[in-house]
Amino acid sequence: MMRYNCHSSFRRVNIISYHNKKDIDQAPSSAPLHVSIANTTLKIATFNLFNYLEPPNAFYEFERIYSAEQWAKKQKWVTKYLHEFQPDIIGFQEVFSADSLKELVAGQGYAYFAVIDQPDVIDDFIYRSPVVAIASRYPIVEVAAVKTNTELAQALGLANNFSYSRKVIRATVELPHMGKCDCYVVHFKSKRPMIEIDETNKNWSPEKNIIESLKANVAGGWGSTIQRGSESTLLMIDMIERRETTGNPMVLMGDFNNTLSDGVLSHLLTNTLRFVSGIDRDAYLAKYCLNDAWDLFQTAVNNEKSEVSEVDLEIKNLSSREEQIVRTPTHYFGSSSSVLDYILLSCEFDASYHDSLYQVSAYHTYDRHLINPIFDRDGESTDHGIVLVTLTLRS
Repeated sequence: MMRYNCHSSFRRVNIISYHNKKDIDQAPSSAPLHVSIANTTLKIATFNLFNYLEPPNAFYEFERIYSAEQWAKKQKWVTKYLHEFQPDIIGFQEVFSADSLKELVAGQGYAYFAVIDQPDVIDDFIYRSPVVAIASRYPIVEVAAVKTNTELAQALGLANNFSYSRKVIRATVELPHMGKCDCYVVHFKSKRPMIEIDETNKNWSPEKNIIESLKANVAGGWGSTIQRGSESTLLMIDMIERRETTGNPMVLMGDFNNTLSDGVLSHLLTNTLRFVSGIDRDAYLAKYCLNDAWDLFQTAVNNEKSEVSEVDLEIKNLSSREEQIVRTPTHYFGSSSSVLDYILLSCEFDASYHDSLYQVSAYHTYDRHLINPIFDRDGESTDHGIVLVTLTLRS
């Protein structure tokens, strides 16, 4: 299928800087210019912190409080990841103690940090409903909570007071070579059933208990699915409208609590339209669509393979590269595993488009603490893998 430029008004900006203008002015016209390009790579990560709450506060229940030793261990684990992998922008989920997190990331060189919500506190020190946050090495020039489109929600048959289970951050970050980029951090509704019953009801027989639990699980699970799918739909509409207004590139990252392939969230990757002129569709549609960073990484690798075959490099180098094309799960539950954490990108990061500025040159899921945990090292880590994408400036 023919690929069109994703946005005709986007232009490369000032990506080449000269070491010494005087040397350039005096250099012979036939002499090659010595140039350098600063900040050629950009790293973005999504990081579920798993109950990030500073003691002596408790998360969800009275007895769930980190000891001073456990909290120090958790802080050290987070710090070590940041130090080792050096992401430039990080979307965090499950944040209870935002001030503590802000201080931690500032110590790692993240001068910009934002939250737009706060957790619920009950009984003075028991916390629930954690929030999302974002940290960046580059300036965050605007921050907002994505508002619920109540009119659209009602049109979809949702309640008049429908809202996101966790508020969504939109942070506009000033990126090198690209300028303003809208970064969204989400933590969509979990699969935990929305309906709960009292399983200790002594008036119920064992069979009645099972029946009521089954009904609550079926109905409550579907309720959570509706909530999660509705959140992603309303967010996508808001992103399209924002894109239409500003033209800013888009990054959507977070814990989706769902795979993108099972239909509930698949519309986040919509890239086709029925009953629309093919010319108009191909010329404009890609501007408003998102791409899974994993897919873009594979596209970049395939492009690299094509280039490699032209210059006839050694086959063993190709094989080494191909072995990396295996997607790692980000969450494990019993004997099953799935990818729940994603980074989605607009066409400015798609190597298939001529006007793209960056391409996904690496995709990494940090999961050592999940598949080979060592208690002294990973005892207070997280129950999710951490997804990190590396974006490289296109020449």
